[in-house]
Amino acid sequence: MVREPSMRALFAAAGHIQFFNFMFHTLFVLHVTKGLGLGAGLLGLVLGTGAVGGLLGAACSGAVVRRIGIGGSLVAGTLGFTLPLVLIPAADGPLPLVVGVLFAAEFLSCAGVMIVDVAAGSLQMALIPETMRARVMGAFRTLNHGFRPVGALVGGVLGTAIGVRPTLWVATVGAVFAVLWLLPSPLRRMRELPTRETEATTATP
Repeated sequence: MVREPSMRALFAAAGHIQFFNFMFHTLFVLHVTKGLGLGAGLLGLVLGTGAVGGLLGAACSGAVVRRIGIGGSLVAGTLGFTLPLVLIPAADGPLPLVVGVLFAAEFLSCAGVMIVDVAAGSLQMALIPETMRARVMGAFRTLNHGFRPVGALVGGVLGTAIGVRPTLWVATVGAVFAVLWLLPSPLRRMRELPTRETEATTATP
């Protein structure tokens, strides 16, 4: 996994997002309910809108991959997942406006995460040999998900030290930079799912 350039970039981007995303989720509900004044019902509607966005993203992911390629889908999905969440610490003003901004952020972000998940999962299945798939995917998920508690801890510490909204700015803007792991890698140029042989050829100088 570490020696394979596409898998290495994919793991780095995923771990980056997990870290900052769990900084965000540690404080999201607190910010929305205490800072923005949403009640439980409105919060539920906002989260439900995200679920609808996720369904739409999953339904459209195949068409997106066919249109812009597997690499373009990974880049677009990563940005689609992370960029809309910047709207959440930016949300301010009358309650209807705030709710509308939160609806848009959740809907677009959840659509984006499904596109990147489908593209990344397909790429992993294409690159990992069947005999090694369980071990590699187990290691990938263990390491990747290991960033979650670290991100949550940092989010809590920063939220106490500098405030909830500033920490959400750090978390959401920081997550956007995950795309920088993908751009210099072979992933950005991929249109079709590679075979392990063609990936090895690409990686050879």
